[in-house]
Amino acid sequence: MSSIWSDVVGQDAAVARLVKAADAPVHAYLFVGPAGSTKWEAARAFAALVIAGVDDAEQRDARLALRGEHPDVKEVVRAGASISFDQAREIVRTASLAPTEGERKVMILDDFHLLRPEGAALMLKTIEEPPESTVFVILADFVPHDLVTISSRCARIEFRQVDEQHIADRLVAEGTDSEAAAAAARASGGNVDRARVLATDPDLVARRQAFEDVARQLDGNGATVMGLVDDLLGRIEAAAEPLSHRHADEVEELEERIARYGERGSGKKALEERHKRELRRHRVDELLAGLTVIAGTYRDALVAGAVARPESAAKAVRDIHEAMDAMEHNPNEALLLQSLLWSLPVLTG
Repeated sequence: MSSIWSDVVGQDAAVARLVKAADAPVHAYLFVGPAGSTKWEAARAFAALVIAGVDDAEQRDARLALRGEHPDVKEVVRAGASISFDQAREIVRTASLAPTEGERKVMILDDFHLLRPEGAALMLKTIEEPPESTVFVILADFVPHDLVTISSRCARIEFRQVDEQHIADRLVAEGTDSEAAAAAARASGGNVDRARVLATDPDLVARRQAFEDVARQLDGNGATVMGLVDDLLGRIEAAAEPLSHRHADEVEELEERIARYGERGSGKKALEERHKRELRRHRVDELLAGLTVIAGTYRDALVAGAVARPESAAKAVRDIHEAMDAMEHNPNEALLLQSLLWSLPVLTG
């Protein structure tokens, strides 16, 4: 018998709390933790346990809940950059409906930290006092000020960043050789989803080396900067291929289910939206990881006393971190990189 928790990595404390809670769940739970901490997998597992009542991934209700296909487990993902007022209104409407098959309905709300304030105001009473049959499972990377009131109405479950060893062990268990698993875990930033993509990326080491070499290739020439930016962005684009292949497999599996059971309720649109978000997130993560490597190059040079003007290297580190912060606003990546590299000092030796 396989456990419903098998896809949750390195979150023993959270799982222990959720197992105890499933027998008599309260009206709302808030899962808070960084992207890739497997809180989505934990949400599905908790929903499966609430609906099925047993820790058996092969039991019919549990199996459907784990695949996102159970009629009494409603998954809500944002349709755009944030959860809109219209989406919030639909959540309220859906929460009021009776379960289709059993006594309980579980609503999983993803990316709740991106809920717009007017949506939060609309949903507050529903989350505070939902129908007795409805259990909310709310996922957020963090709790912004606008959602503090909603957060206070939920049982909060903390998900920590997954450590490298847990990630490496999981990758090895999934068939990755130990050396590639260790490299992917180090580069993943504690994100299990990202680690899985990196584990099948043959250019990971070369890409990190390309970023590490940037500071020593700068020569004050604009053409050099343009060439470096084109090279780095090309490498990032190529790095998405493993993720694109995985997406293609998921689409194929979905098409097979549609052919067998029909498209109604298949989640095709949600899958397409998720794929778009994952590709964007992967690209941003790659760029942030690369900028972190460049910053580390200047930091190491400062520590080693290998820079003629320490103040310029210290400013470079600050500028790089400002560029990383700017990534939250979806800038033109080529222009951002060009401006940054043009401002960085040359490292020699």
